[in-house]
Amino acid sequence: MDDAIEFDRSATTAPGAVAELSPLVRRIIAGNGGPMTFTGTCSYIVGHGTVAIIDPGPDDSGHVERLLAAVRGETVSHIVVTHTHRDHSPAVPAVKAATGATVVGCGPHRPSRELGPGEGRVLDAAADTGFAPDWAMGDGDTVSGPGWSLAAVETPGHTANHLAFTLAAEETLFSGDHVMAWSTTIVAPPDGSMAAYMASIEKLRGLTHARYWPGHGGPVAEPQRFLRGLVQHRRQREAAILNRLDAGDETIAAMVPVIYQGLAPALHRAAALSMLAQLEDLVLRGVVACSDAIPALASRYRRV
Repeated sequence: MDDAIEFDRSATTAPGAVAELSPLVRRIIAGNGGPMTFTGTCSYIVGHGTVAIIDPGPDDSGHVERLLAAVRGETVSHIVVTHTHRDHSPAVPAVKAATGATVVGCGPHRPSRELGPGEGRVLDAAADTGFAPDWAMGDGDTVSGPGWSLAAVETPGHTANHLAFTLAAEETLFSGDHVMAWSTTIVAPPDGSMAAYMASIEKLRGLTHARYWPGHGGPVAEPQRFLRGLVQHRRQREAAILNRLDAGDETIAAMVPVIYQGLAPALHRAAALSMLAQLEDLVLRGVVACSDAIPALASRYRRV
């Protein structure tokens, strides 16, 4: 079977519209579309009557108002958060204040490894460091309501605290930013870890779901095939990096334009961070040596 990734960048529903995705799932997309968020962050409503809201999104009063309007007359029992990036969790306080719901899901934001010089500022720029759940869920922990139950699946990699959530009644997974149909996931140190990301991909390959509902874009309709494609993609990217090192390149800045030919300039920094994550993993495995104790964007690299 051909396991090459086939991305689906077709338009989803317009931001702000309530989309009935399945008997148990509704979606509202926040108006924060861009190069890193596609059409915007997907907030999901699970159940009817008594519901959970997954990833209420950015600190955007308009989006919060639309979410609350969609559940008017219903009880929001839980606000469920996959991870603490600023496009997913900052709306939690406003939704909690309006509904009294219990905040569950991932724990507070934390880096995937020891911070290098200046990396704390990078972490603060992307992270919702003020997030504090009422209950930090772990692998297999569940919350439920009438006709629905959500079970946590620990999937670190994109962030150290990333969780996905299984909706067993529909054999689906809310995959957050770990797996998305429109693009590969950015793994950007110190938030992310490539070793953890690949381990989480392998973990999902051992589970059975008919469909994924991701944090951005439309559904992943053939999860197992898509996961195989993601593994193949990362292996190809790793091989490209090793080829550049063999050719004499020593820095990420030298490798990005060659490996990511044709990439929009707005995404160059994201590409550099993804390459850093792969080089970190190669250093940990003893395949590549680094000039610094903690691999960084400005470090020099060589084959061992």
